[in-house]
This record gives sequence, structure tokens and C-alpha cells, in this order.
Amino acid sequence: MTAKLVLFDCDGTLVDSQHMIVATMTEAFVKVGHAPPEPAGVLSIIGLSLPEAIGRLDANLDAATVGLVAEAYRDTYQAMKFRLAETAPLYPGALDALKALAARDDVLLGVVTGKSRRGLDAILETHGLTGLFAVLRTADDGPSKPHPFMVVDAVAALGGDASDTVVVGDTGYDMLMARAAGAFALGVTWGYNGRDELAQAGAQALADSFAEVPALAMGLLDGKE
Repeated sequence: MTAKLVLFDCDGTLVDSQHMIVATMTEAFVKVGHAPPEPAGVLSIIGLSLPEAIGRLDANLDAATVGLVAEAYRDTYQAMKFRLAETAPLYPGALDALKALAARDDVLLGVVTGKSRRGLDAILETHGLTGLFAVLRTADDGPSKPHPFMVVDAVAALGGDASDTVVVGDTGYDMLMARAAGAFALGVTWGYNGRDELAQAGAQALADSFAEVPALAMGLLDGKE
């Protein structure tokens, strides 16, 4: 790979899926006979893989029950899939920014997300994004964020280098993952963590709108930021 790599988180970065995630997690807990977590708690774990997220939401659950909640979550998500355009819309400017980056000869795009591959595929298909990404890494592939695995593996799959890679995400988990992998960390402020949380987790630049993302990403990669 001679191109630079821009890796995007999904929930809270590309799509505004908070209401869908809260509703799905609530129903999953109820289905297995447990009190649902508070919405604020659910928002705080967005970005983690599903079993780790559920374990953090209720530390009293044993592994078997975590598995049952995760299965219920997946089933509920699939039942809602036909409503993704409504319940997980793209953030304003996302498509234009992705197309602007994809049009460059020196850039490849990818996704690194705590979603399952099935869930990510549904999002990409719903919004017509499938053909834009050269590499996809999900919770099905390895350890959860903030472990650097997804970034390291995505870079390796394209024969690249972490020093030529930037991760674009909305949570501290994304920033910590990026920095642990040796990649640049670009935080976006329209998602589920604030500016201070992103900065404390290692964000090297912050975008307040998707229109800013291409220039900020390339600035980091070209050593201008």
C-alpha cells in the first residue's frame, strides 16, 4: 500500500445511532429478565464490542447471562434493520467528506467499529457506502477497543504503516486505540464524547463538522498539524 489510510468509527461518527442502540439494549435486557440500564450508561459504552459493553453495564451478570443479552441484542437489531435509514441516519456532510477522501489517489478508507460485521454491513448497505471502503474491521475480528488490534490488523491487511494512518472517531476508546496502534487520532465532536474527553484520550485534532474532516485528516497525515 502506497496510499495513506483513513479509518472511521461507525456509531457516533458516521451514523447517529444512539436512539436505536439505547432502544435495542433496553429490549435485550428486558428479554432476559433483567432491569435495563440507564440511557446515559448505554451511551457511555458505545464503541465497545457487545459482550464487553454488556459486562460494563451490569457487572453482576455472569458470562452466560452476558451471552444471552448479547444474543437478544443481535436478534432485536436484526428485526429493526429495515428501519436503519430512519434510526441510524448519516451525520450531515458524512457522504460528501467520504467521497472527497475516496476521490484522492493517495488515500484509502476503512472502518474500525465495535459493531458486528453483520450490523456494519447493514449500515453500509442502507446508506450506499459499501464500495467506499478498502478494509473493514469489526468486533467479530478481534479484541474490543481500546485495544489496538483493529487498527493494526487493518493496516497490515493493506500492507501499510500505522504512521500513514489516521483514525476518525467520536469516543475516547477510538483515540486510545489509535494512539496505541501508532496511528494519528482525529476526534469528532458530534458523537458521544465531548471535546475534553477526546483530548484527554489523545486526540491530536478535533473536528466540529464533517466538512472539516478531510483537511484535518490530511493535515495530520502530511505532518501539517
